[in-house]
Amino acid sequence: MVIRRRKDGGRNPFRGVVDAVSEMNRIADRMTGVDGATITPQQPRGHSDAWSPITDILARNSDILIRCELPGVDPETVDVSLSRGTLTIAGSRDAEDLSEDYLVQERTYGQFRRDITLPEGVQEDDIEASFREGVLEVAVRGSAGSTGPARIAVRAED
Repeated sequence: MVIRRRKDGGRNPFRGVVDAVSEMNRIADRMTGVDGATITPQQPRGHSDAWSPITDILARNSDILIRCELPGVDPETVDVSLSRGTLTIAGSRDAEDLSEDYLVQERTYGQFRRDITLPEGVQEDDIEASFREGVLEVAVRGSAGSTGPARIAVRAED
């Protein structure tokens, strides 16, 4: 994951927007599945262990753009929802013929889920989603100018 500094040199107001648990799940997904020379079959995934698609979050003018790579995913299976300031992108990618004798299998199948905390005040009407060539793009209008998390000073006591 690459986090770049803003061109104007200011503090990134979306620092921390990537859900740490989703990112750890994505990393763990990439490291599991191959045990030496033996392929470990993937187990069906549930809500708590869904894989997380690779995601870019950027600011364009006054909007936040969220792009998720979802190759091989039917757009009809993708669900984008907003609840209590959290944008959830969920769905599933069907497994190909797993009866083949795979030597290496790195692609993940089954349910996926990505939770992204949005700036305060975002409403459902501010969000628009589109799917093209295996990439889901979610635009959150008017949110790029939001301030980031407030830093709280910690006072040392003797």
